Amino acid sequence: MTDTIINNIFSITPENFDTFANEVFKFQLLNNSVFREWNKNFRYKIASGRHESEESLTNISYLLSTISFLPISFFKSKTVITTEFTPETVFESSGTTQTINSRHLVKDVSIYRQSFFSAFQLFYGNITDWCIIGLLPSYLERENSSLVMMVDELIKASNNPKSGFYLNNFDALQQVLTQQEASKQKTLLIGVTFALLDFSEQFPMQLKHTIIMETGGMKGRRKELTRAEVHQIITNGLGVAKVHSEYGMTELLSQAYSNGDGIFTCPAWMKVVVRDEDDPLTIKPFGRGILNVIDLANIYSCSFIATDDVGIVYEDGTFEVWGRLDNSDIRGCSLLVV
Repeated sequence: MTDTIINNIFSITPENFDTFANEVFKFQLLNNSVFREWNKNFRYKIASGRHESEESLTNISYLLSTISFLPISFFKSKTVITTEFTPETVFESSGTTQTINSRHLVKDVSIYRQSFFSAFQLFYGNITDWCIIGLLPSYLERENSSLVMMVDELIKASNNPKSGFYLNNFDALQQVLTQQEASKQKTLLIGVTFALLDFSEQFPMQLKHTIIMETGGMKGRRKELTRAEVHQIITNGLGVAKVHSEYGMTELLSQAYSNGDGIFTCPAWMKVVVRDEDDPLTIKPFGRGILNVIDLANIYSCSFIATDDVGIVYEDGTFEVWGRLDNSDIRGCSLLVV
């Protein structure tokens, strides 16, 4: 059954998402001791070994009432793995000397590669049509960043001689963007928020063939701004109509994307739902609250994560992120506090 799930993750449809989510839940409950103990302490009756009815296989509301999503903070203190394995790599979150970083042990990096390549194809088309530029100074300065790995793989796959990373050399970045604009080359500039703000203010341009994508993260480099304020500065400085965004984190293997206005869309194998702040066991498919993520690509870790991000999920499955819970650590890849 595990092979069947893995082989079909990236061909999931809205019609069979709940069935696959149910199978992944049962697989992780049996093979992930941290997830099992967390659910055992709440409501799932492990002794039954199965759900109460066949309805549970296709009913997301029933599934949400069954699962106790794992708090994202567990990745800081526990080994969150499904089955026993030697990890192929370990992704670590960014942080400061005052914070404990999350560690995501990855059994099979090829699943992560397939996840972000499939998502890019879904939202942006053929990678070889693009020039990919990474403006990720804070992430390039440390090891084990899942974001750096993703952008690096996209850069290589684009096969464009101008694709690459830029650390703090804004002069060179301006030159390459000017060249790509002159040749009308589709370009994606993906960057950490503070670096995009610095570049847009110091090197104003009018970009017509370039998409700007922010990944979040002020990292204490600048005063905290709302997403709207950030996007206004970037659009004014670089002449783009909208700023795209990526919603991802160390603890997941999938990303959601926004093509403007902070409205995110998930790929078919990922879903965001909401939980009540006062009652974490009350989880709904849509509405306002704290965001929980179902990431079926995260099959060898945990696919059911309770984040610290506050926002709203709309009935069509798109969502917004408004900020973080006051008592949660600031994560480098998290989006801006409103």
